[in-house]
Amino acid sequence: MFIIKHRFVFLTIAVLMVIASWGSIFYYGLNLGIDFTGGAILELEYPTGARPTLENIHTELTTLGRSDVLVQPIGDNGYLFRAKEISETDRTTLMGTSAVVKRFDSIGPTIGSELADKALIAIALVLLLIIAYIALVFRKVSKPVASWKYGLAAIIALVHDISIPTGLFAYLGATQGTEIDALFLTALLAILGLSVSDTIVVFDRVRENLQRRAANSFVDTVGLSLSQVMTRSINISLTTLIALTSVYFFGGESTRDFALALIVGMTAGTYSSVFIASPLLILFAGEGKKV
Repeated sequence: MFIIKHRFVFLTIAVLMVIASWGSIFYYGLNLGIDFTGGAILELEYPTGARPTLENIHTELTTLGRSDVLVQPIGDNGYLFRAKEISETDRTTLMGTSAVVKRFDSIGPTIGSELADKALIAIALVLLLIIAYIALVFRKVSKPVASWKYGLAAIIALVHDISIPTGLFAYLGATQGTEIDALFLTALLAILGLSVSDTIVVFDRVRENLQRRAANSFVDTVGLSLSQVMTRSINISLTTLIALTSVYFFGGESTRDFALALIVGMTAGTYSSVFIASPLLILFAGEGKKV
């Protein structure tokens, strides 16, 4: 099969993508939103053609003595304001007579810190549960690859899947002010679940073909398994991506970053299930192993 024959090319592409993503994370850092750092965020929308200029907004903030407020244009008619605190007086002045409050959130630094800790715990717990589940399901599979190595291959694939959207958002945070918030965490958890389910479908078919001795070597068994499930995996992923693309373009500002994270993560997840997880099993087994 083409994928198995050129597996080192696909694995190299994956490694380069992960290195680029980690480089982006370490170079740019993560632009954490108020969900994790604490603070206030205010989104105002003005009537068409009535949005004040950015210079006028900064002048208004200077008059209020609030030069610490960060301002970001949203779409054609809105502004996003971020600060440690935005008082009622600040909101009233910035709104003027025509603006409408689309969103206002305020979170204390203690709660933000707790959310950040819980976010890391949630991701770690999901990864541990995935390892435990795969070890349980594949406990009777020991040759030519030990059952725990199926879990290891899945985890390596998942690291790839969440690294790429995180690296992209680190870049977008530095260049466009995109924030890492609770919705982004939700997207990562969804990516983990969807991606590992796709990987397990491939692994399960490998297990079935091993039990049936459908091929003479492990390499051929993995190749046969991929050919049997690839159409299903691609069709499901494409259907999901079409829906997410619709949300990205037509769902509004509040869900756009969430949809983007899922689109990138789902694409990476589909790639990893087909081009990473299964070839890793062959590397773990060794070339030419009999079944």
